[in-house]
Amino acid sequence: MSDKMEKYEGEIRRGWIWAAMFLVLALTAIFFTQSVAYGFGSRLLPIYSVETAERKIAVTFNCAWDAADIPDILAALEKYDAKATFFLVGSWAEQNPDAVEMIAKAGHEIGTHSNTHPDMAAISKEKIIEELSRSCERIAAAGGGTPKLFRAPSGSYNNTLIKTAAEQGFCTIQWDVDSRDWKNPDPSEMVTKVTENVRCGSIILFHSGAKPTAKALLQILDILSQQGYEFVTVSELIYKDNYTINNEGRQIKLADAA
Repeated sequence: MSDKMEKYEGEIRRGWIWAAMFLVLALTAIFFTQSVAYGFGSRLLPIYSVETAERKIAVTFNCAWDAADIPDILAALEKYDAKATFFLVGSWAEQNPDAVEMIAKAGHEIGTHSNTHPDMAAISKEKIIEELSRSCERIAAAGGGTPKLFRAPSGSYNNTLIKTAAEQGFCTIQWDVDSRDWKNPDPSEMVTKVTENVRCGSIILFHSGAKPTAKALLQILDILSQQGYEFVTVSELIYKDNYTINNEGRQIKLADAA
């Protein structure tokens, strides 16, 4: 009698185990289906850097604060025959048309950094479109042409922002080397931080209106030029088609992707 009971209880336990396994598999299948349908786990990324064997890098500036150091920044770039990309906030461009004109006349690239510098990952699609279009109107009115590149304020982005920017004709650009000049470090600290982290295809972030930027920039350009780097605009650095972006935001030509 006891042997039969043990056998019966064993069958019940096995039945519960199989039922639990089936439930786990079913829930996993449901979650996977929803993930595909709603995009969970498929975060879009802007371009942080570019995979290339060429010793080319892009020097970039976010312009949202003061414009007083623009002449010194431009002088440093000219000294080392460096072309840079300036991401302008629309309100900054409107308030500093002389600076915008100087940047454009020096042959540098101009992108948009939004119109009013909001957290664009926290606003609606309609507001994103407004920020992008209005910023471009102000930049163009100040003599900066029509931007095709966009950088999110504070580097804050989500899928909606990346998709919407692309729909509006913009390529979203991040960075892989941050000078952290906005923290006003000693220029020598900035020089070390930037030059030790640069690699082929890097995109370096600076800001106008940050105290140490112009002084540190001269030293950084000097060191990197001696290392054989060429300073190009973001548009000259990035691939326009037939590419993928890995989980580090590094843009890779499909023919080169492993």
